[in-house]
Amino acid sequence: MSDDAILRLEGVTRTYAKGELKVTALRELSLEVRRGEYAAIMGPSGSGKSTLLHLLGLLDRPTAGSYLLDGREVAGLDDDERSRLRNAHIGFIFQSFNLFAQLDIVGNVEVPMSYAGVSAGRRRRRAEELIEQVGLTTRRKHRPGELSGGEMQRVAIARALANDPLLILADEPTGNLDTATAGVIAGMLDDLHRKGRTILIVTHNPELGARTDRRFVMRDGALQHESA
Repeated sequence: MSDDAILRLEGVTRTYAKGELKVTALRELSLEVRRGEYAAIMGPSGSGKSTLLHLLGLLDRPTAGSYLLDGREVAGLDDDERSRLRNAHIGFIFQSFNLFAQLDIVGNVEVPMSYAGVSAGRRRRRAEELIEQVGLTTRRKHRPGELSGGEMQRVAIARALANDPLLILADEPTGNLDTATAGVIAGMLDDLHRKGRTILIVTHNPELGARTDRRFVMRDGALQHESA
């Protein structure tokens, strides 16, 4: 593993049982993402992108193979250990935003810090800082239902940064946005990369993928090729 690698997969396979059948979603997949890199996982629907995202985000575990996160083997961790590491080290940005409807912007950004045991005062200060960074200070007391799609995605970006993660995983982060708003969100991700964040985007959008340093193209659960 490279000294600057944030994650490395070696021969990762994921199979699922469907009745008496076994479905292989990932086939002996190997890849590495380095610290500060901006990369994309691309491929058509059904290529295994979502399964790979779930594994990388510690939402699932491989059937076989190795997954090193910041030098630590995490493939065989139990649910509690994966939850703790996921909250501490990985920030998620989802296509559907996944905000809590009953919480205002500040409350949504505070959620990962609450799970991490950060005190109420520190949570509030950090959330206010992040909300200012994404340009939503005047909307800070609004709830998701009162926000536009672009504003909700800005909240999601702020939330992803809450615990200062090693890795940001973005799942089709512009998929539910109009073209102009998608450009703004893509520009914010570009800026995070310039500031040194490690970002891995899962997308089928070639324009979004083209903004990254490296692209891993998948087909039928395997890594078809890699390009820079």
